[in-house]
Amino acid sequence: MKILLTSTGFTNPNIKNKFINLLNKNVKDTKVLFVITAAQDPDAVRILSACLDDLTECGIIDENIKIYDMHKLLIKEEMNKYDAIYVCGGDTEYLVDRMNEINIKPLIQEYLKNGGIYIGVSAGTIATKSLNLIENEIDVHRENGSENKEITTEPIFLTDNQALLITDNEKYIFE
Repeated sequence: MKILLTSTGFTNPNIKNKFINLLNKNVKDTKVLFVITAAQDPDAVRILSACLDDLTECGIIDENIKIYDMHKLLIKEEMNKYDAIYVCGGDTEYLVDRMNEINIKPLIQEYLKNGGIYIGVSAGTIATKSLNLIENEIDVHRENGSENKEITTEPIFLTDNQALLITDNEKYIFE
């Protein structure tokens, strides 16, 4: 399992580097499913280009990024074509409703078991609770974040400069 949860994507270069290290392949060959579902208001739509820039600035080429709005369920074989799922921010409630409506939870859980990477940004991070990818309550865009420590069952608060990494072997907050 490889989950990278953020408030603002890769604005902190350490978060971008952590993502690149999680890839076990050349970045130019990396394919990403870019989920725009939560972008339901003008501010969220404006931020989509910055999120897309996160990926291209890593070296991922445009033709390897597929935009997905969750209005139909992908089949397992389609999802497994992608090395990472990048879930953008916006309206968390709308995002979770779409996830539930198309029943994507089992597909994402299996995708992660097969080595895929889930990247959450803002609403995409908060939605991981409803996907059962994280047990803790989590909140983003906080002025004071949780300290880099052993994660227990306490709520997790991320600043715009922090990320939470969850793998099969570790779970920690970093800047």
